[in-house]
Amino acid sequence: MNGNGIFSHSPFKHGLVAILGFAIGILASSQMAQAEDLETLKPGVLKVAIEPYMPYTALKDEKLVGLDSDILDAVAKKLGLKIETMVTDFPGMLASVQSQRADITIGGIAWSDARQKVGLFTDPPYYSPPAMAVHGSAAYPDVKSLEGKTLGTVTGYVWAKSIAEVPKATARTFPTADSVFEDLSSGRLDVGFLDPLLIIYQQQQRPDMKFQVAYLSAPSAEQVEAHPDYKYFKPYMTGFYLPKQAPKLAKAISDGIDAMYKDGSLAALVTKWGGDPKQFLVPSPEMAAERRGVDRPETWSPPSSTE
Repeated sequence: MNGNGIFSHSPFKHGLVAILGFAIGILASSQMAQAEDLETLKPGVLKVAIEPYMPYTALKDEKLVGLDSDILDAVAKKLGLKIETMVTDFPGMLASVQSQRADITIGGIAWSDARQKVGLFTDPPYYSPPAMAVHGSAAYPDVKSLEGKTLGTVTGYVWAKSIAEVPKATARTFPTADSVFEDLSSGRLDVGFLDPLLIIYQQQQRPDMKFQVAYLSAPSAEQVEAHPDYKYFKPYMTGFYLPKQAPKLAKAISDGIDAMYKDGSLAALVTKWGGDPKQFLVPSPEMAAERRGVDRPETWSPPSSTE
């Protein structure tokens, strides 16, 4: 007799093992069939394009790490998809999806109307407050205070349009976030616009660099009307980005993300990587209107943390 009171060689035990094995086999077959029906370039495999952009995405020991990576890994496992990774730069990430060389790209990608016209966005895995990396101890509380300053961001980021509209400002774009931080530290830039967790992470990794984290007050409706691209100075929706030819895959990943809001696992991951769920998992009131009737139904509401 074994420890649970069932004879170790009883027909009952062998029957139970057979039933369990059969059930597991059915589940695995169902998961495999589901994975093969998701419009990926290779059946059962999710090819992910990233740029090294911690703490959002990076490849370490051949494994994806970072906030976006953890979210995608959790969703991919539930869908029965194995992840393969290709590393490129930010413009290359978007181009890889749009040309169907990758199934998806991740890493703090802001939703925009222009991008959704040539690709598909999932529901937001999180929202991003308008963060700045500021040289020295200067304060820039609002958009007006940026006028006449030297402003920078990474080529292809949505803030490139915003900083170009600031009156009398010198707007510069850089190939990588590292270049932005170097020019901030040296004083060649006054303000850099980058994703908030990246700024916090870089501060932790490079305490010798001379910049601080700050948050910009959102521009008013009147300011946005006068300068339409100021809208990117507001909190924005991120998304995982997929080819137009993969609506089933985009829907399946969105469903997985929405489930993670509800079960609290998304809040745990945001906290793990230095974010505040109250900032990162609660949409601002106007976000629904941006996507309703564009790439979402008129009744769509952005997912929100239940905490």
